[in-house]
Order: sequence, then C-alpha cells, then structure tokens
Amino acid sequence: MTLIRRPFAGLANQGYNRRQVLGQAAAFGLAAGSAATMFSPSARAQEPKHGGHLKLGLRGGATTDALDPATYSGSVLFVVGHCWGDTLVESHPETGEPLPAIAESWETSADASEWTFRIRKDVRFHDGMALTVADAVATLKRHSDEASQSGALGLLGSLDRIEEKGGDLVITLKEGNADLPLILTDYHLIIQPNGGMDDPNAAIGTGPYKLLSHEPGVRATFEKNQDDWRSDRGYVDNVEIIVMNDNTARIAALSSGQVHFINFVEPKTVGLLERAPNVQILQTPGKGFYSFLMHCDTAPFDNNDLRMALKLAIDREAILERVVGGYGMLGNDYPVNESYALAPTGIEQRAYDPEQAAFHYKKSGHEGKILLRTSDAAFPGAVDAATLFQESAKKAGIEIDVKREPEDGYWSNVWNVQPFCASYWGGRPTQDLRYSTSYLSTAEWNDTRFKREDFDKLLLQARSELDNDKRAALYREMAVMVRDEGGTILPVFNDYLNAATKDVKGYVHDIGNDISNGYVASRVWLEG
Repeated sequence: MTLIRRPFAGLANQGYNRRQVLGQAAAFGLAAGSAATMFSPSARAQEPKHGGHLKLGLRGGATTDALDPATYSGSVLFVVGHCWGDTLVESHPETGEPLPAIAESWETSADASEWTFRIRKDVRFHDGMALTVADAVATLKRHSDEASQSGALGLLGSLDRIEEKGGDLVITLKEGNADLPLILTDYHLIIQPNGGMDDPNAAIGTGPYKLLSHEPGVRATFEKNQDDWRSDRGYVDNVEIIVMNDNTARIAALSSGQVHFINFVEPKTVGLLERAPNVQILQTPGKGFYSFLMHCDTAPFDNNDLRMALKLAIDREAILERVVGGYGMLGNDYPVNESYALAPTGIEQRAYDPEQAAFHYKKSGHEGKILLRTSDAAFPGAVDAATLFQESAKKAGIEIDVKREPEDGYWSNVWNVQPFCASYWGGRPTQDLRYSTSYLSTAEWNDTRFKREDFDKLLLQARSELDNDKRAALYREMAVMVRDEGGTILPVFNDYLNAATKDVKGYVHDIGNDISNGYVASRVWLEG
C-alpha cells in the first residue's frame, strides 16, 4: 500500500489560504498540534473565563431518551453526548473540514480505501482508565454491527475491516471514500471503554464534563472534568440541561434569566426576544432546506420543460421573507450551499421569471391544473409557501391546485409517495452523503426519482477523489445537473435560530450546524 504523506509545516507561508491549508491537512494526515493551535475555536479575541453554572433550556428531549450514543436523536442528546464524550475526528467550525480529536492524525492510500488513524496516548476516560486503540476499534465495530441499530449504521456501510495494526487504528473500505474522516465526526460515534460493549449507557467518556445525573425527558447535570486532555474547552464548573419542549416556556425561561441558552427560536418570536435587554439572538446559516419535490419518472413531471417552468415560476424572495422571516438564504435547486466543504461556485442564481416560465410551460405541452400536496408537517409555513407558489405561478399562466394534507401520516402517505409535494431535508456532514441519500439512482429516499447513470458515475468518482480541486469540479458538475434536470424546487435554506443571555460569551457559529454542532456547553463561558 502506498500511503500519501505531505508536510503541513510551511504551507501557510507558500501562498496557501486557510481553506487550502486545512484541506491539505485533512486529506493527508495532520500533526496533532498544528491545526488545533492555529485554527481551533479557542483562538478567540476574548480570554475565556472559568467557573459558573451553565443552564441550557433545550427542545428535543423525551422520556424515552437513553445514554447509549447509538440511540441518540434529538437536540438534547446531541448536546448531552458532546458534554461527556469525544469522537475520533471533529469538523472545523468555519470550513467544515476534518480536524484531529481522539485521532491525532491520519493517512490514506492513494485510492482512499485504506485509512490509518493514530490514536492519542495521553487520554483517559472519566473512570481513570487509559483510552486505547482497542477502544476505538470496538466502538466502530459496535456501531457498524447491524444488531446495534446505531444511528450511525447507515454511515458505516462501506467499512469492510476495522482493526489494530502496529498500534494504529486501520480501517479498510469496500470502496474508496475521501470523506471518511468527516463521517467519523458523527455524534453517535463517541469513543467508549471497550466501545460501549459492556455498558453502553454508562456515559463514561473523555469529554470536558462528567455526568452527574440524567432524568430522561427532564434534565441532565454535569461537572467539570478536571483531568480533561484539552485545555481549550469546558470553561464552566457545572452544566445543567433542562428539557423544555414548549416554545413559550423556553422563551419565558430565557427572558427571566432562569436559563442562559435556548434552542429552536421561531422566526415570529425573534422580535419579542430582541426587545429583552439581556438577550442575544444567535443566527447560524444551516444546511437544511425547504423544498417542493417532483417525481421525474411520473407524468407530467417526466417532462423537463414542465419541471423548468415550475422552477422559474416560484418567487424565492417572497418565500424567504414571508415564510422564513428572512432567516435563511436563497436556494438554487440543488441541495448544497456554502455550509458544505467544496461547495460549488459560479452557478448563476435562479430567479423568478414568469416570462421564461411561460415559455417552458408552453413548450412542455401540458394543459390543466397541477396538483401540489402540502402540510405544515413538511416544514414550518409549508402551506403558506405553497399558496405563495400558487400565486406566483399564475403570472406565468400555470395553475397550481394546492391540497392541504393532514399532518398525521404526511411522511408515510404523501412524501416519497405522491409525485408533487412539499418537503424538508436536514443537512448531511458531506456533499457525498447529501447526494447519496436522495439523488443516487439506487437510494431508498430518492424522493424526486432522479435516476441518471452519468450522475451516479460522477458521485462515485468524487467519493474517492483526494485532489480537492478535481473533487470540487465534479461536485459542481453534479450540482448543475440536478439544478437543470432534477426534480427539486429548492427556494430556501433555513437558518438555525438560538438565543442566549448576554453574559454567555464565546458562542461558535459552527458552519451549517445547529447549537454550535452540539458543542455549545464545551465552547461558551459565563462573563458574570
């Protein structure tokens, strides 16, 4: 096997910008201290303060929540896991590219099918036991085992062998994948003693805080890990996560100072919160998007002129302002925005153009109403968005019949079943996973029935390409293909809206990720 090795030192002085330096570091193995010191969130203008009791009021908890990271779903467990545990790799908050964590460096073969990760030797679990390569091996084996029902199982389908060789973690893939380090950032993949095989719910990890108590659906409490292997995180003495699924309760708790931070702020409540003198709004661009989906293999949407007519007949600006409240960015009919590493550039933004929409509609030969199914189960304001779409399409001579479907059963009876409907997609860690989930011809959730052999070929080619420039060019070609020939009408990407009291400092707007990518408790401090 030929390992690719490239030095990191000196790149910043040879005309490389930060993105290029990180790209080289991530792809070819990075010395542990280099990226962490130069580009970590701890390199802030303000000096972090230590101490205090941080209270988070979070939506997204349930009485069925368990501490086994394989079962994690929802915002509460997302944050809980990052309090007590670490993954092999983390992602850079500004570029989205991989950075060392429990794995201090990595190398890959020329075809990106064999990866060697060097595991830190200076890390101890909360129970005092040293973390070993065997713990990392066992963790990945547990989560890639079908019997585990892990939330990361779908991400690990390409893993063929996981083993310890020469004191390193070696992963062999069934096919090359340049994104493997980013896949290993998934929050389910917390490294546990013996991989969690003995007691997956013990919440014994290597993170900045030790678990004190957990009442599912109620609260979780933590204390500072005094033996943390990192000094650039975990600034408070205690963390308390309080489950607050009710929107009104969260706003009241923040406004009165009962909690320091809340998630899931609705756009319509931002104005109210902004009037509170002690509150700051935390707006982070996201990867998730609101959309309308057409089945490319079902009449009348098997006609690309009709699909193009509908893409040109939607007023994206109106939906951004009136449905999302301006808290988002315009979409361009492909599912990737600037929050993704190697995001496409130079693709003209599609605008509302009723004249061109009318041209393509006439060319399609279609006559009569077009049935669009919608429900607020699809995304907040989906019914209003469909009505706006109906109004803007009228100016192009296109009649859209909007049918409001029941919220109950929408995702089983309408989405991925009916040929034209409203939908929402959350983000994925990488472009490869985004496209593989719903645009690959064989994908179970290919909800636009976009099936192209040439697209599939580009996707597989990009997956194993280690040259970032070549890979970016492939992704751009894929984006243009989906934009111009696919069945996705994507008017907007929605931002994440959180809020905090003004004594919360150091919040990191982690690119494309909510709640500082789950690291909010690790990264912030209290100024009081």
